[in-house]
Amino acid sequence: MNSPIGRLRIVVDGDVVTYLAMEDQAHLPSVTTFGKKSKGCAAQAVAELDAYFAGELQCFRFATSAHGTLFQQAVWKALSNISFGQTSTYGAIAHAIGNPKAVRAVGSAIGHNPLSIVVPCHRVIGASGNLTGYAGGLDRKRFLLQLEGVSVAG
Repeated sequence: MNSPIGRLRIVVDGDVVTYLAMEDQAHLPSVTTFGKKSKGCAAQAVAELDAYFAGELQCFRFATSAHGTLFQQAVWKALSNISFGQTSTYGAIAHAIGNPKAVRAVGSAIGHNPLSIVVPCHRVIGASGNLTGYAGGLDRKRFLLQLEGVSVAG
């Protein structure tokens, strides 16, 4: 789909979104893992994303399923607890999953988040309050945070 941050790729399995990312972001899986193309099955996701970008939606409701290691799953679950318009840090996420020394591993898991925007990795900033790392690029991260009413340094 087209969006204010560029084209987004949405991958579904049945009625469940399994992957959502900017087409040119880092850590993209091979398109050969996406399966057969199907039109229409992502209609709810597209409608909700359009509403989010229009400032009319703060919480996504379409069904998702992300495949990853147990550690990645724990990190992605912690990301899902960061509310719209709020931010957290890599260290806070590490603490939240009970592994406070795993800050770098948390960063790696966040970078491999297969459900960008929906699992809000853009809401994680550096401990200093500055923007740090984002697989879709810092300009997009800044855009998403500003869309949610967050002002950040860096």
